[in-house]
Amino acid sequence: MKKVNFSLLVLFMTLGLYGSMSFAELKAQKYEFGGGLGMATYTGDIVRRLDKGNVGIQGTLFGRRNFDNVWSLRAGLSYGRISAADSINPIDPLAEVRNAYFKANVFEISAVMEYHFLDYLHPQSAFRFSPYGFFGIGYSLISGNGAFNYDGDDERGKYAVSTPIIPFGIGMKYKLTNNWILGAEMGFRPTFSDLVDRLDSKPRFQRNPDTGQVDPPSQVGGFYYGNYSDRDWYYFLGVTLSYSITSVKCYAY
Repeated sequence: MKKVNFSLLVLFMTLGLYGSMSFAELKAQKYEFGGGLGMATYTGDIVRRLDKGNVGIQGTLFGRRNFDNVWSLRAGLSYGRISAADSINPIDPLAEVRNAYFKANVFEISAVMEYHFLDYLHPQSAFRFSPYGFFGIGYSLISGNGAFNYDGDDERGKYAVSTPIIPFGIGMKYKLTNNWILGAEMGFRPTFSDLVDRLDSKPRFQRNPDTGQVDPPSQVGGFYYGNYSDRDWYYFLGVTLSYSITSVKCYAY
């Protein structure tokens, strides 16, 4: 009887150990570290829509934790260079007279959740790629130089703006090997500020009371400012490369 009980005990311990190891393997996390390079651009009071002729550089460093084959959490630090000028492609004749411009460096910290549409991480998956979407929160410090008025602006020069952001976007990942993953991503960054381009929401123009025409502020004391009805956005478009420091055979759903 004791021999039978001992055999059963060994069997249960073996099964329990195997089950624990399997569960740990199924629940093991996968971590990635990587970076990326690409382009940055902006829309606001000077540029109303994305313009390929108005781009700067951007780069990012990030860490990622894959919870399963669907969800990942990514935290990163990013830098971008954005700029715009009324003299390049004015949105209307009044903007041409306004002649505002800015150049700014964007320093960003963010955390986003990624959702993958295909199971590309599983070793036995039929797919080595997956489209994905992401959404999260972040904070940006924008340090720039510019002018918000015509050529006689006495307050041209350096400025700084900090603002929360809501990063979201879409992308595509491709598993080069079990450890290396290549990605391409388009990210949108709506801000809570109307001063990214240094143009605030005060009225832009003032009419001459004698002629009824819009005149430069040097003549009638008006100011050239931005649109009060919206906030500024900036965008990152680029490629990423990440390396997985641990390998996982499969995930549990």
